[in-house]
Amino acid sequence: MQRAVYLIAYPFIYLIASIPFNVLYVFSDFLRLIIYNLLGYRKKIVRSNLRKAFPNKSEDDLKWIEKRFYKHFCDITLEAFKSYTISSEEMQKRMVFKNLDVLIQFERENRSVIIMCGHYASWEWMLSIGYHTVSQGYGIYTPIMNKYLNKLIIKIRKKHRGNLISRYSAIQQIKNLHDEGNIAVYGFVSDQSPRPKPKSYWRPFLGVKVPVFVGAEMVARELDFGVVYAKINRVKRGYYEASFELISDQPKKTKLNRITDTFTEWLEQDVYSDPTQYLWTHKRFKHADKAPKD
Repeated sequence: MQRAVYLIAYPFIYLIASIPFNVLYVFSDFLRLIIYNLLGYRKKIVRSNLRKAFPNKSEDDLKWIEKRFYKHFCDITLEAFKSYTISSEEMQKRMVFKNLDVLIQFERENRSVIIMCGHYASWEWMLSIGYHTVSQGYGIYTPIMNKYLNKLIIKIRKKHRGNLISRYSAIQQIKNLHDEGNIAVYGFVSDQSPRPKPKSYWRPFLGVKVPVFVGAEMVARELDFGVVYAKINRVKRGYYEASFELISDQPKKTKLNRITDTFTEWLEQDVYSDPTQYLWTHKRFKHADKAPKD
């Protein structure tokens, strides 16, 4: 069954990857019409998330954000497939990195570094950071159930000098690479909603108290990696830029949870600045009702 799904999906994925960008965005507009207007894909989740994050906005304002989010959502979905066929020159023209010294200072110190970012703007194209660093780049990702499609997604994501590590084995693999003397850049998309555990760290995110991932901070503190925040922004359709801000260059000496808090606060600022670029289709606040009492 998995192979059959792959054989059906692959021609469409390759077609999307092969068409010119101007045609891609015509198709993106059509896709938005299908999934938003006709199918209402995850519309209830999106609306629930937006109401929780922006309780003081009017229904008209929330609807405005919602419509523009779906346009962005369709764009970045198709752009992820498009990266399979575009050249390195095209990728570097469309995904521009600024303030790289904040990141590569750790290479000069012979230290690995963690990039923390959220599901904001084009986090997929962040994997092209390998064009700008000497160190090998790794992105932490969640494998999908279909093993054939998963192999294809890995192949697409590796096209522009990015390697992938499954989140289910990430901490151990990073430790192994470190023990072997590898200096690397590790990308953590750290705004998912983890399942609550007795020792979970809870804090507000977009005004709602939720459990948050602390894996990036835990690794940085144990292995003395630098930590930076990637501030990603859509410049215009199909063009993005990312700049880096230092979170901590001495994680062992940084107050517990301060790295995680700083990342969360900076991501919140970006979301509040332009909520249309954030990924609202995931259940960001699904565990909020389990929050411990203060």
